[in-house]
Amino acid sequence: MTAEIAENDDLSPAERRRRKVRDAIVSAAEEIFAEEGEAGLSMRRIAERIDYSPAALYKYFDSKEALFDEIREQFFERLLTRMRRVSEAVKEGPRLNGQCLRAYVETGLEQPSHYRLAFTNYFHKDRLDENSFAFAAAIHLEDMIARSMEEGWFEKADPGLAAASVWASSHGLTMLAVTVPGFPDGKPGCEGTTLDDVIDFQARLIMRGMATQKCRDWIDRNL
Repeated sequence: MTAEIAENDDLSPAERRRRKVRDAIVSAAEEIFAEEGEAGLSMRRIAERIDYSPAALYKYFDSKEALFDEIREQFFERLLTRMRRVSEAVKEGPRLNGQCLRAYVETGLEQPSHYRLAFTNYFHKDRLDENSFAFAAAIHLEDMIARSMEEGWFEKADPGLAAASVWASSHGLTMLAVTVPGFPDGKPGCEGTTLDDVIDFQARLIMRGMATQKCRDWIDRNL
């Protein structure tokens, strides 16, 4: 992977100050987005919120799209950290498992406005930057699926196609969780159903959709 997670201790004082300002800009963007939606979000409004001049903001982000890229990268950096922990902890069973889906949903729920903003204007670029955390997270997901296939847990398939399907499912569940108050308990017929219940069910659904008999037997024993 080309994206490496940098700890604050590894940064110089100047880099830490720069990160602090960038974090303040991101936080202000999240607040405005939560209050007014995308229509109310502009570099000028962000500058007003943190008492900076718009010109000063452009030293950190040269456009609103660049700010969205940063917000997206922060999400995928946190997600990649969690996904690596999950995959490293696997002793038996498929590398892609219920803990992976839970990690994705919980990372989105930690900062709901950040998550929604991360996927605003997501497709303004044709391709992901191969040095980005978003790209690294995508490749890590593919690798987990490919290893699960190689180890006989999942049926052979195109790992890229499988990863796209898993991400679509995870993203859809997370967007419901961050945008629908009380999801899924508020839906008629789902009274008393928890988000944990949905995560567990969806994880089993995803795994069974790719499972070999070996994996189905493992699921029946463990889930």
